[in-house]
Amino acid sequence: MGHSGPSSEPDKRALRRRLIAVRNRLTAGDVRESEAALARRALELPELAHARTVAAYVSVGSEPGTRALLDALRARGVRVLLPVLLPDNDLDWGLYAGEDSLARVRHGGKMALLEPAGDRLGADAVTAADAVLLPGLAVDARGMRLGRGGGSYDRVLARLERAGARPALVVLLYDAEVVERVPQEEHDRPVHAVVTPSGVRRF
Repeated sequence: MGHSGPSSEPDKRALRRRLIAVRNRLTAGDVRESEAALARRALELPELAHARTVAAYVSVGSEPGTRALLDALRARGVRVLLPVLLPDNDLDWGLYAGEDSLARVRHGGKMALLEPAGDRLGADAVTAADAVLLPGLAVDARGMRLGRGGGSYDRVLARLERAGARPALVVLLYDAEVVERVPQEEHDRPVHAVVTPSGVRRF
């Protein structure tokens, strides 16, 4: 087991701050350019090529862009699930039905998120996904993902495990965010692959 326990929390916080500072220096042009490359790379993944249902998310701010990928998946006839943040930081899900189906929602003092405006499918809807696209700030050589620290996706991964669901877990990042090692805690689960604008790496 890697570096775990309370001491890894400050390490995670410091690493998050560094990675977010780098992202914040990106221009809208940088984000757009990498979004097109990310979509191309992700669509080559066999796990996505054969998926009937994909749980994804709408990127905001300087996150690696997902819009082009969402539209490409939908054009292929894939059922795309998008998260809805609940007050306790857990996630409900709704269907992506194109750009017009998104509503901008501000949760407390946090950044506004784009969420599906239609019917809610329940927190367990994710267990039907063939692939789950996870946001993150970094992934290491073992496939351990560093999230933003809200814990929403830790709950999703725990829910998948309880249900015995085995979707492909794929994180979308910028090239420089694939690092040697991220601090790891007991509950952290590795992903199967990372997609960056320059390619795919499997774990």
